[in-house]
Amino acid sequence: MPAAALSTWNRLRASAAGRWLFSRAISFKAPYFATIRPTFLRLEPGTCEVALRKRRAVLNHIGTVHAIAMCNLAELAGGLVTEVTLPDTHRWIPKGMRVDYLAVAKTDLVATARCILPPALADLQTLEVPVEVRDADGATVFRALIEMHVSKRRPFVARDSRRS
Repeated sequence: MPAAALSTWNRLRASAAGRWLFSRAISFKAPYFATIRPTFLRLEPGTCEVALRKRRAVLNHIGTVHAIAMCNLAELAGGLVTEVTLPDTHRWIPKGMRVDYLAVAKTDLVATARCILPPALADLQTLEVPVEVRDADGATVFRALIEMHVSKRRPFVARDSRRS
């Protein structure tokens, strides 16, 4: 799977239409992310950048980007960077997220997530993936630290359908 997401990105990233298509495909795979209409800007092992356009659907009652929309953006960036950074022998799932709301978000946003693997991956461990969200002026408006539960993939063993 990591190789599939990264190879698809590498095929599509050269054009705006390709980046749009990749972003829609990710949102189709994980439908909740479609609520923020993300646009991927960069994806490579160790780094992911995703943009969120300020529009009515992501605003709160005071006209700024809603806190949970930023959480959603952070989880998307953190998840995809983990996906393309881990070797195919491992899998992940978010375990927890700590967030800091640093300033009101009045513009479009870009989340940058970083994933640094330890020298050796254990069979079961927690990885911390930091995400920083910046506004159009480059000011950091939000930070998240996402704990990813990482484990080794188990080999698939087909069951004999005749035995019950």
